[in-house]
Amino acid sequence: MRLAAPRPLRPAVLLAAALALSLSHAAAQAEGRIRLAQQFGIGYLILDVVRDQKLIEKHGKSAGLDIDVEWTQISGATAMNEALLAGNLDIVSAGVPPALVLWDRTIDRQKVKLVAALGSQPNYLLSNNPAVKTLDDLSPKDRIAVPAAGVGFQSRTLQIEAARRYGKAQFKKFDDITVSLPHPDATAALISGGLEVNTHFSSAPFYYQALEANPSVHKLISSYDILGGPATFNALYTTQKFHDDNPKTYRALYAALGEAAQWIREHKPEAADTFIRVQKSKLAPELVRKIVEDPENDFTIVPQRTAVYATQLHELGVLKTRAGSWKDYFFEEIHDQPGS
Repeated sequence: MRLAAPRPLRPAVLLAAALALSLSHAAAQAEGRIRLAQQFGIGYLILDVVRDQKLIEKHGKSAGLDIDVEWTQISGATAMNEALLAGNLDIVSAGVPPALVLWDRTIDRQKVKLVAALGSQPNYLLSNNPAVKTLDDLSPKDRIAVPAAGVGFQSRTLQIEAARRYGKAQFKKFDDITVSLPHPDATAALISGGLEVNTHFSSAPFYYQALEANPSVHKLISSYDILGGPATFNALYTTQKFHDDNPKTYRALYAALGEAAQWIREHKPEAADTFIRVQKSKLAPELVRKIVEDPENDFTIVPQRTAVYATQLHELGVLKTRAGSWKDYFFEEIHDQPGS
């Protein structure tokens, strides 16, 4: 008996098969690519070292994986978060409060969590107004400059302090006199004087510059004072999907961050040079080395006092979710560290 010749497949079937093969191939190729974004400033030194020494690629090769690493620099947590949720970036960086807000907002969807800290560095609230010695002296005539009024690291930190001083109902007390202004512009205003902005919640290197350039500029309080000691300034975070779909790539990233932090501790002058080279900084090398060697600045991936933000912002109603511990909003790879 002769077998009947097989009928040719319909175009729709062929298209479906091709699509399935394509999707299968794409899934197989999911590992080995990572798109990261960092912001500007010395608070991102760990990432500068990772990038300069190609540490993600190094740890990928150790795991038998070639990793294509794409770097982007973006200013502001809002742009970071939008790019992450749109799928245009895999790993983003921002201050702890914006990262926690995204964790809280996506807990039933993209499930964003933090990867690692990028270091503990204080922010200083500075003023050039001689009549202002403490926060209590600020009046409606004063203007506080921050990068993202009301929602960024600096504003959230001020809200925590306002609630402590004046009660929870007054946690936005300083929002009315806070304006959004990039750190470089706010620093220039503080140094020059005579402008509407006379107060600035400043990060490194800007508060170093302002304090050195104008003897009228003085510190009112630091974020360390508000949070009870050294505390994480910024962090990396990503979605549950990227974490789960790319285990080798994720582990290479995590290992790279740890190696970079250790290298900075052991090579501080070289780390300062790396920052200048990678970020094409025009800062004086002496100033950069001073910042890197300042004992207040700890370039560690271990989270410190992030739970203060999680607890306080929940009590103020900024976060809907109550975290039981810092491990609730960090991926498990870092859970063996003495975080907080």
